Amino acid sequence: MRLRLAPGQEVADLAAATERLRHAWSVHAVHVAEVKPGVVELRLVGFDVLNDVRMPRTSDGGDGLLRVPVALREDATPFVRDYRTVPHQLTLGATLSGKSMYLRHLVAGLAPQRVALVGIDCKRGVELAPFAPRLSALATDPAEAGQLLPALVALMEERYDLIRARQRDDGATSDVWGLPEEERPMPVVVFVDEVAELFLTATRKDEERRDELVTHLVRLAQLGRAAGIYLEVCGQRFGAELGKGATMLRAQLTGRVCHRVNDEASAKMALGDIAPEAVTAACAIPAERPGLAVAADSSGRWTRARTPYLSLTDAATHCAIHTHRTPVLPALARFRPGASTAVETVPAGS
Repeated sequence: MRLRLAPGQEVADLAAATERLRHAWSVHAVHVAEVKPGVVELRLVGFDVLNDVRMPRTSDGGDGLLRVPVALREDATPFVRDYRTVPHQLTLGATLSGKSMYLRHLVAGLAPQRVALVGIDCKRGVELAPFAPRLSALATDPAEAGQLLPALVALMEERYDLIRARQRDDGATSDVWGLPEEERPMPVVVFVDEVAELFLTATRKDEERRDELVTHLVRLAQLGRAAGIYLEVCGQRFGAELGKGATMLRAQLTGRVCHRVNDEASAKMALGDIAPEAVTAACAIPAERPGLAVAADSSGRWTRARTPYLSLTDAATHCAIHTHRTPVLPALARFRPGASTAVETVPAGS
């Protein structure tokens, strides 16, 4: 229901009364959201929708390029991962917390779209290799990642050259979305699983390799959005103790999703710098609710959401069905996993 506030009232007045309204109306929860100045929406939820997640039949705004309804919020609305709005995201979670399920939904949701998918999975590819038919590039260890990341940076620089050339002609644009559709390069979403593996070192030679890897990753996080390159960084822990560049990279990851973690420090790594009050909610996630997470962004807003179950077989099958949509990016061709026929070929400048 929508209510018009009386003169002198504010949204916080209703938000403070939600617990009393919940008891008065005998419902599971009452959520308050401001629609426009002076008008608020009360959403009444009759039961715990996160107990047995059923995504709504309608995506409620989830349709469109680079938009994926990936989970259900506690107010019964879909949580949509929108790469155009939140270009880069950090997703944390302990073993069996549901982090991999979240990743599967993202890959499966992007598979039918005209998007290039790139994977960096240093667990020998066990998480992302099943989606190989839909991946334009895949690195399965730090050594391969050390070759793939510079290629992505070079691709980004080529796209900046394309944007600059259009500016010299007749167009005023600072990103690929301002280019004519026929010239616009295909968006690239880069999935990095177990990001800590890129930071860990055992020898001095490894430290040099790590510094180079992290530098390329930070450059993609800082400059990739305008070139249509987006990062989805996943891991169990992520903080300054990983080494040089970790804090700088985290600062560029606008979106944060924190599943169940093993300690409060991990939750603070994900949420403490943007939504401190969400840390307590993240620490309260029980082990018997895999897929439940706290999602937040740099605006300070946060919500609890849960990803529905999706088997690895179903996600891999979905990607295989859309193999024909896998673009061949010449700059990344040598990193293409397997050899399946692709019908969409993107020019070198794209």
